[in-house]
Amino acid sequence: MPSSRFRAVLALCLVLGPPALGAQDSIPQGVRVGLTYDPSSRPGVFVTAVAGTNGDSVRAMLARDLDFGDRVTVISAEAGPPPTGKLNYDLYAKLGASALVQASVTPQGSLHIAVHDIAAKRVLNVSDFAFNGTAPLSASWRMVVHRASDEVERWITSVRGIAATRVLFVRDQRLWIVDSDGANLVPVGVGGTALNPAWHPTGRYIAYTQMADDGTHIVVRDLTNGQSRRAPDLGGTNVTPTFSPDGSTLVYSAGDDGTDLYAVAPFGGEAPRRVTVGRGSPSSSPSFSPDGRKIAYISGRLGHPEVYITDADGTNVELLTESPSGERPYRTDPDWSPDGRHVAFTSQEGPNLQVMVINVRDRRVRQLTGDARNENASWAPDARHLVFTSTRSGAKQLWVLDTESGRARQLTRGAGVARQAAWSPRMEQP
Repeated sequence: MPSSRFRAVLALCLVLGPPALGAQDSIPQGVRVGLTYDPSSRPGVFVTAVAGTNGDSVRAMLARDLDFGDRVTVISAEAGPPPTGKLNYDLYAKLGASALVQASVTPQGSLHIAVHDIAAKRVLNVSDFAFNGTAPLSASWRMVVHRASDEVERWITSVRGIAATRVLFVRDQRLWIVDSDGANLVPVGVGGTALNPAWHPTGRYIAYTQMADDGTHIVVRDLTNGQSRRAPDLGGTNVTPTFSPDGSTLVYSAGDDGTDLYAVAPFGGEAPRRVTVGRGSPSSSPSFSPDGRKIAYISGRLGHPEVYITDADGTNVELLTESPSGERPYRTDPDWSPDGRHVAFTSQEGPNLQVMVINVRDRRVRQLTGDARNENASWAPDARHLVFTSTRSGAKQLWVLDTESGRARQLTRGAGVARQAAWSPRMEQP
C-alpha cells in the first residue's frame, strides 16, 4: 500500500492534474526526443489512468509490461480518474518519476500514447497504435497494447521491450503458445506427439519434431493457415530443428548410427547438405549465431555431451564448453543470444541440472540458476531475458529470468509438464 505521504502527493497531482491527452502533444508523432537519467539506475515511470473503453485493462497491461521489462521502476499508485488539466511536473518528480505515460483509447479505434520527460518538463514522444477493428481484449487487441508498451520502453530507455512476443513450448507432448506475460494460452493444433519447437524469424512459421510409429520427422507449419510440410527424412532419427536468422535454412539432427546436422531449405527446392561429421557420435540441438555464420550444437564425440561451435558450412569446429575433471560431464541445450555475446546451455551441477551462460569471446561461464532443477533455456529478443523449465514451484513449469538482476517470474501454471520453450521474435503484426 502507498504511504500516507505518497497518497497525499498523488492526490494533489490528481487535483491539479496532468493535461488532457493531446494538450501538450507538441512533438510530432513518432519523433523520439530522448530521456536523460542516470544509466546506473532504473528510471521511475508513472502510468496514469487511461481514458476510453477498457482503459483500466490498458493501464494494467502497460504497467505490467514495463515492469516485466526490468529496465524501469513502475511507480505503483491508485489510478483515480483519467487526468485532465495542466501537468505539474514537480509533483510527479516528488513521486520519483522520471517519465510519465499518458494514454487513451480513441473513438477512432487507436491507442494514443504520450510520454513526458519529467526532468525536462516536456513531451518526450507521441504516437498512435491502431487496433484495426480487433475485438477488445482479444489476443490481437492485446498484442497491439504490447507493441505500444515496447515502444514506450524504447522511448524511455533506448531499448525496445519484449512484451510483443510469445513463447512456444511443449506440454504433455503437445505444442502450446503463450504471450510473454503469461496470458492468452492457446494450443497449436498439430496433432500427435510434438517436441523440440522452434520459431522462424518472421514469427509466421514454426518447426518441430513429430514422433510417429515410423520414426521421427521434422515438420514446418504455417501458423497463419495451418498448412504443414515435412522436411526430408534422413534416417530413423530426425530431431531438434532450428531456422537460420534469415529464415532461408533449416538445420536439424538426423541419422541412424549416430546423428549429424543437416541443412535444407525449409520450404523445399534444395537437397539436404551435411554440416557435421560425427563418425558415429550424436550431434544435435543446433543454434545459429545472430549473423548466421556459426552454429552452436551438442556433440558426444568425447563420450559425453558438450557444446561445440562450427562454421555454418561445417568447418572450423571447436569445443566451447569443457566439463571440469571429477564432475559428471553433461552440457546440452545451447541457445545463442541475439546479441551474439553469449550461449546459454544446461549443465549438470551437483545433483541437479542448471542454466548456465558462457561468454563466446573469453569463455567465462556464469551459473544463472541454483534452486531445484532448471533446463532448456531460450533467449528473448532483447538478449537479456531467458525462458526455461524449472521445478522450483514443484512441477515443471516455465519461468522467465532477468539475467542482469536475477529476478525470476513464473510464466506457466496449471496441470501438465511445461518444457522445451522457444521464445519468439518480436511480433510485428497482431
